[in-house]
Amino acid sequence: MSTLSDADYQRLTNAILASIEATVDRWLQDDVIDIDPQRTGGLLELAFPGGSKIIVNTQPPLQELWLAARGGGYHFRHEGGRWVDTKDGTEFFARLSAEASAQGAQPLTFTAPALG
Repeated sequence: MSTLSDADYQRLTNAILASIEATVDRWLQDDVIDIDPQRTGGLLELAFPGGSKIIVNTQPPLQELWLAARGGGYHFRHEGGRWVDTKDGTEFFARLSAEASAQGAQPLTFTAPALG
């Protein structure tokens, strides 16, 4: 398990939330799907057509990233340069894409931001 500095944790999680928002904005512009993103600090809520939601929430004291979706709740930790599920090792963006695809009733793919 890697331990990030608080500054690195903030930088990485802010980049992830911004990347998710940018992807949703691009889908809205391209008329792919109408997802309404609402961000408050370290919490990002994605409202899907039909009323379901996905919530991505940073947990600075635990240095985790949490994902709540119709399919369940998941906790992710930064390990080896990736955010992985603390229970089954699934990568964050793979889980987010699967949950968004299920709730959006179409294939939706989120990808990790390029970090320098």
